[in-house]
Amino acid sequence: MTDFEGLYLAQPILRAVAEEGYTTPTPIQARAIAPLMDGKDIIGIAQTGTGKTAAFALPLLHRLAVSAQQTKKRSTRALILAPTRELANQIHVCIKTYNKYLRLKTAVAYGGVSISGQISKLHHGVDILVATPGRLLDLERQGCLRLDWVETFILDEADRMLDMGFAPDMKTISDLIPSQRQTAMFSATMAQNVKGLAEKLLNHPVKVEVAPVATTASTVKQRVLFVEKEKKRSLLAHLLEDKAVERVLIFTRSKFGADAVARHLERNGVNTGIIHGNKTQSQRERAIKGFKGGRMRALVATDVASRGIDVDGITHVINFDLPNEPDSYVHRIGRTGRAGASGTALSFCDIEEKAFLLDIQKTIRQDVEVLEDHPFHSDKIANDPGLPVKKKRGGGGGGRSRRPYGGGGGGGNSRPSKPHWKKGGAKKAA
Repeated sequence: MTDFEGLYLAQPILRAVAEEGYTTPTPIQARAIAPLMDGKDIIGIAQTGTGKTAAFALPLLHRLAVSAQQTKKRSTRALILAPTRELANQIHVCIKTYNKYLRLKTAVAYGGVSISGQISKLHHGVDILVATPGRLLDLERQGCLRLDWVETFILDEADRMLDMGFAPDMKTISDLIPSQRQTAMFSATMAQNVKGLAEKLLNHPVKVEVAPVATTASTVKQRVLFVEKEKKRSLLAHLLEDKAVERVLIFTRSKFGADAVARHLERNGVNTGIIHGNKTQSQRERAIKGFKGGRMRALVATDVASRGIDVDGITHVINFDLPNEPDSYVHRIGRTGRAGASGTALSFCDIEEKAFLLDIQKTIRQDVEVLEDHPFHSDKIANDPGLPVKKKRGGGGGGRSRRPYGGGGGGGNSRPSKPHWKKGGAKKAA
């Protein structure tokens, strides 16, 4: 497949796609759109940033547009489920863009904001509803939404929904939807729990997998920096002295850590936004808007809050704290190097995180190169074998930090005049 014309989408959709500058479908789009247009169930496995939203949104819009079915009061013809409000909103924005010349009725529903506006939007019925599980069930239980007219059911980021404990909600929602429906499930990974969910919800699905499970995009240059835990903030400030780090997304493992990192950056003159679970929806939206608009150079986020961040031109992702789940690493660094652009992912690793780094390398089936050319490199951590750690359900907490980065001070390197993580100084991690 070489262009969108060959996918036989309705002309109003092709017009909207062309105006967005789309010319050639991505692999997930080229392989998923045709079976979805044919009404088949599908499970799509593709890493973030590969065009998954358009892969399900374009054929969905086409099928709704050519159908004679009308919307019913307080109902929706298509339901798209997303794990977070950020992702739900992002999907809705994309659908509105592709829907520009079709004018199908769409709505988005998520928690953290008043439900009254969402109830009003749904009163006369919509063609497409994008929602998070909790708010969707709130609307249904209040009698403001009927799910018995759903023709198409789409789950995006299915693996993350399971990680967040939404399995019971998804089962309840599925039971409320007609059994005669088209179902599509998209996930960045094909973990066992995702397979189990697919077996329950999908009927003889077509499997589309455009990349091996838990692989990282070739457009992202990955480096690990070994640094002692107490020197991570200093290292971060040092890296941001380089103006080439134009737009950076920084991940921490906790909300407290995100606040602390953001304060440190602000004190160093870096305009910084924060998104995590303790921030209101309006605060999150302002932070993302400021980051997108260039008023904030850095955005600090926790894993759950970061889902759905779709910002063009993120030049760097910095793992201030490595995740203890390798799949989260894949999701994180996928925020850069999107749609064929290049990006850089830098991971701080202290002594307690070395084992997590080894788990990540095993999962992504490649070594992450070591960047030594910085003033806080620790040979001690670099040479530590990384003893296995006993993982706790829910990502640990309490006691000592279990973050997967190694690091340390001193090292013995002389302080360079500026960061040089874009060239040289790289070795394979132990």
